[in-house]
Amino acid sequence: MSNSLNNVFSWYSRTSLILRIIAGMIIGTILGVTVPKIEAIYLLGDFFVGALKAIAPVLVFFLVTSSLIRGRESLGGKFRLVIWLYVISTLCASVLSVVASFLFPISLTLPAAGTSGAAPEGIGEILKNVLIGMISNPLVSISEGRYLGILFWAAVLGLAMKGIASETTKQFLHDCADGVSKIVKWIIGFAPFGILGLVYNNVSTNGVSFFSEYAGLLALLVGTMLFVALVANPLIVFIMLRKNPYPLVYKCLKESGVTAFFTRSSAANIPLNMELCRHLKLDEEVYSVSIPLGATINMSGAAVTITIFVLAAVNTLGISVDVPSAILLSFMSAVGACGASGVAGGSLLLIPMACALFGIDQNTAMQVVGVGFIVGVVQDSFETAINSSSDALFAATAEYSQWKKEGKPLPEELFS
Repeated sequence: MSNSLNNVFSWYSRTSLILRIIAGMIIGTILGVTVPKIEAIYLLGDFFVGALKAIAPVLVFFLVTSSLIRGRESLGGKFRLVIWLYVISTLCASVLSVVASFLFPISLTLPAAGTSGAAPEGIGEILKNVLIGMISNPLVSISEGRYLGILFWAAVLGLAMKGIASETTKQFLHDCADGVSKIVKWIIGFAPFGILGLVYNNVSTNGVSFFSEYAGLLALLVGTMLFVALVANPLIVFIMLRKNPYPLVYKCLKESGVTAFFTRSSAANIPLNMELCRHLKLDEEVYSVSIPLGATINMSGAAVTITIFVLAAVNTLGISVDVPSAILLSFMSAVGACGASGVAGGSLLLIPMACALFGIDQNTAMQVVGVGFIVGVVQDSFETAINSSSDALFAATAEYSQWKKEGKPLPEELFS
């Protein structure tokens, strides 16, 4: 019996994680259609996402602190470049969303739908939330998964201890980071069961066809996000590396985007992105900081959501939009998207802030947010997949760009 179990576990471990996840998706879909509403299967998804969310803040804190204590004096050009890539890609997503909304205008039937949380009143409040989030209690930040606070205090602690920590202390923190990383690998190993539960939950609750009433809106949202992921982002990578970008894009979407689609949580996907960066042979000192930072400010999917919903509201109310207003909306959506993680409700609750640009009253804007919650299962899944996969994509692009300058060969399997 013991040998049989060992053989099964060995076979499971040798099988590609992607194949296991695909199998989980298929089984979850079949079970969701044939035997819906089984609580035990729901729990598989809840446990998986909960475990990732619980371990991710601890992982980020130890990795960032350990990397800064043990690292070189400066993170160098790679880190600065990845920040610029995050900002540029988010702004590009906003501009493309404006163009898509002009080419394929969408109007809404606005229900008086309820929402949760309070929308920020403007860019100033978003920036205030970001700054307050940075200096929040570090223990509270870790327990509640507030990544701005985690990054800020981990960086402060790492820099403060850099010149005074003994080798024993450095090794202890490094061992803690390795230990937490090992736990993450164990959790990721059970991802197929978690994905099975998440797919089962979606299918048994909503059916296999989602929200036919909002098909046009969903098509515009999803189409624009896919264009960003498959055209705009690869173009940025090509400009930086002068290599065919699609093997790298495909790897990031496959190993990060697929899981993020079902977890619908950038925070939960941080450990998977860390593991992906390790497989891509990136510098841990850089990606241990840039990946959690990307989960906070690299929000191209959120920029698409904000822009398209606002312009749909504008079309519904018959408001004309001139070019300067469209440009201003692009910048406002990009800045707002970068602060989305610091606002309860994410990108949807930033819609009223952008609606104010066109004089749309708060009541109407919150009805638009209500439509967002209705289509949220699909919209948020694609948004998170684009956000999370591009975190790893641009972290790799920045590092490989530095490799090229140094004459170091790029990974053959990605660029041969």
